[in-house]
Amino acid sequence: MTALRQRKGSRGKEPPLGTDFHPQPPNCCTERHPEKTLRGDWSWGAIIWTSVGWSVSVGLGLLCCIYVATLHENDLWFSNIKEVEREISFRTECGLYYSYYKQMLQAPSAQEGLSELIHDNLTESKRTINLLQRMNIYQEVFLSLLYRALPIQSYLEPVYFYIYTVFSLQAVYVIALYLTAWLLSGSWLAGALAGVWYILNRVDTTRVEFTISLRENWSLPFLALQVTAITCYLRPQLTALQQKLMVWLMYVTTFCFCLTWQFNQFILLVQALIVYMLDCVDFLTTTQVTTLYLVQVSSLLSVWLLQFCNSMILGSLVVSFIVAALFTKHCQTGLKTGSLLVRLGKLILHSALVLLLTVTINYLAKKALQLRSDEHIFKFIKSKFGFGLTRDFDASLYLCEEAFGLLPLDTLERLAGTLLLYPYVLTLLLLGGLLALAALRNLRPRGASAEERKGAGEGQAMTFRPDLAYNLLHTLFFGLLAFSTMRMKYIWTGHMCAVAAYGVCGTELWTLVLNTLRCNSKVLFRLVRYAVPLAMMGCLYYKFWPKIMEEISELREFYDPDTVELMTWISTKTPKRAVFAGSMQLLAGIKLCTGRVLTNHPHYEDNDLRERTKQVYQVYARRSPEEVYNILRAVGADYVVLENSICYERRHKRGCRLRDLLDQANGHIMDGPGENEPDLVQASHPRFCEAVKDTPAYSALFTRTFQNKTFHVYRIKKKRKKSAQSL
Repeated sequence: MTALRQRKGSRGKEPPLGTDFHPQPPNCCTERHPEKTLRGDWSWGAIIWTSVGWSVSVGLGLLCCIYVATLHENDLWFSNIKEVEREISFRTECGLYYSYYKQMLQAPSAQEGLSELIHDNLTESKRTINLLQRMNIYQEVFLSLLYRALPIQSYLEPVYFYIYTVFSLQAVYVIALYLTAWLLSGSWLAGALAGVWYILNRVDTTRVEFTISLRENWSLPFLALQVTAITCYLRPQLTALQQKLMVWLMYVTTFCFCLTWQFNQFILLVQALIVYMLDCVDFLTTTQVTTLYLVQVSSLLSVWLLQFCNSMILGSLVVSFIVAALFTKHCQTGLKTGSLLVRLGKLILHSALVLLLTVTINYLAKKALQLRSDEHIFKFIKSKFGFGLTRDFDASLYLCEEAFGLLPLDTLERLAGTLLLYPYVLTLLLLGGLLALAALRNLRPRGASAEERKGAGEGQAMTFRPDLAYNLLHTLFFGLLAFSTMRMKYIWTGHMCAVAAYGVCGTELWTLVLNTLRCNSKVLFRLVRYAVPLAMMGCLYYKFWPKIMEEISELREFYDPDTVELMTWISTKTPKRAVFAGSMQLLAGIKLCTGRVLTNHPHYEDNDLRERTKQVYQVYARRSPEEVYNILRAVGADYVVLENSICYERRHKRGCRLRDLLDQANGHIMDGPGENEPDLVQASHPRFCEAVKDTPAYSALFTRTFQNKTFHVYRIKKKRKKSAQSL
């Protein structure tokens, strides 16, 4: 089992027409905002202050990049450990993804490497699959091609080129959050505060230093850039050229986000719902709504083409929803007319129609495409929110993992400790109230559409910027998602930093507060608006800089001798085309370290693979040796690796151990004291992973070929053909 230990010594080596914009009070940063430079303010002051702002953003990005790279090196002593240990450190599915980068580099040519990925028969035994269609691994392909093309092979190892690229994306992430906060507030001090918060809350904003290859580490920086582009697109007074530039930027960033993460459709669905809500309450123009929808669809269709017409994209809910929303919007032209109650009634009926049409389109699409690959996600959602109890193995496998549980309360304690939570909550409450009032005002009969109200020049008293409205709903929706599923907090917490920084540095909120206190003067406004963020950053520096220095001075090293021994044995003592069965997590490492053929793997987005994984996992259930033998031979396995940490698992509570999930799925009573459902029965066979170790009857089918404190490897014997009957 992988562990970290203290080192002992070296071992060698434009605005929406439905809303009006409040001009911001002039100050040192808003006067020199980059938007002013784009509109023709090329004074030396504007250039200098914009340059300073950009320089600070790049500096914070590089600081974050160096920080996570240092932590990664210090935790593993990555520069000093063996190659096999480096590869083992790519845990679970990270190892699987990295193996394709390694495979591309080991291929005689890039063309042959691509051909091997398109016609892969190593990842799933007895099957040939198109990995570029099944998985989101274009980033590995691109990096391998780039490494081949650049003259860096002599001084930079492939693994360092890979991990440094991922760490560099963290710099992109910080710069994107910085720009979002700057655009919202008009002050690059907000961007600086957002970047500082992201770094200080590293535990809750990223896990890149120990899950380097995870798809979210590739995709979330592009999502942050997309949000920045949307924020800029929804700002007022953009020229036609700038609008076109932002549309293309939205497309490129959305495309990159979708290409690098298989869960892109669910994130885009939330964004499409946000656009739909803003359209319903008339914050966006028809052109803006249509553009945002089409950017999403065109990005998804581009990925669909690159992934060899992956049916999951066409059968996704977000595509069905956008088609339904655009169709009903085109057909219902009189939706935004009438009194308040009439419009509310129309909106309810309109939303019901969109929902019904979405479900219908999605059902028909999945039937036509025979799509079942995403069934496990909907089973998980159904079980998580209590829509009927289920013993479904796949749903239970997710529900029992901490990452898919509710957000722990200690997360909020950590966010409060860095002074992030308090301004965020205050900003959310104040903006939420103002947004609700502005929405009610927009629904009142003051014109049939946002364009008419703009022409009439109404609503100066109560307005709400559309870029701010989008970001508010974005952080609200993804905050709810994070509270329901802890793994989704990494989408929320980064954007949370930008929203909280806007709350501290934005003009609207300070104007509201000072007007409420009846002490709003221009001098006091400027003093408070800049003194508060500077004081907060000074406080954060005083509190956390010593802790960061202590953290990066703590030196550990990678230590997992049992897994190293296993990988070394497999590499040297088994045939190169040998097929291995076992847990998904371990098999990903076996493929990376040894190149052997697998029966199953952690990329769980295929119905047939999920069924196969459940069958292979019967080695940890109460099944007869003949049943287990027939299962393993049916998937072509030559060896099976059993792990004591699974067979005798204590990490999860009773009912969530893998053997308990298998027992329940098989209708058997679980191990140990505790309640069982009444229809469960006692199994007629002992647990296979225990009995095979010391029961002679099992030796006729399985031969132990390797063991250590953690792993037991058994060769699966081939049954001899019965001799012909004698005459």
